[in-house]
Amino acid sequence: MKEQSKEIVKILKKRYPDAKCSLDFKTPFEMLVAVMLSAQCTDERVNKTTPSIFAKYNTPKDFAEMDIEELEKLIHPCGFYKNKAKNIKACSQMIIEKYNGEVPKTMGELILLPGVGRKSANVVMLEAFGDAQGIAVDTHCKRIANKLRFKQRK
Repeated sequence: MKEQSKEIVKILKKRYPDAKCSLDFKTPFEMLVAVMLSAQCTDERVNKTTPSIFAKYNTPKDFAEMDIEELEKLIHPCGFYKNKAKNIKACSQMIIEKYNGEVPKTMGELILLPGVGRKSANVVMLEAFGDAQGIAVDTHCKRIANKLRFKQRK
């Protein structure tokens, strides 16, 4: 099965040489916010929501100082907006207080941020910093992997 897996990966890389994250971002912080908004939401919806937000607010300071109700209103289209707003605001505050306003560049530090789990941290590490720490597997990837009979390592 290991050789078949390698062959499948080789075929996929050849077929999709320019595959990349579908979330739009310009900075590591924008990537972090976009990933947080993408939970239980489509990347397409996030990409329709974030341009107007990032045009005006795109730093941890902006989000930390923003009124929570304003943030909720801005991210409402992405769903679960109350919890996401609370986490984005707390995350922004922690980035300012603990990391000098810079998104941390290690997995261990990223997962300490409010609202950031391993999957989100993996995406940020790869897409914002070019440092693959693991694979972010969503339900679609998992379903396909099961159909291909890939085994899950624990």
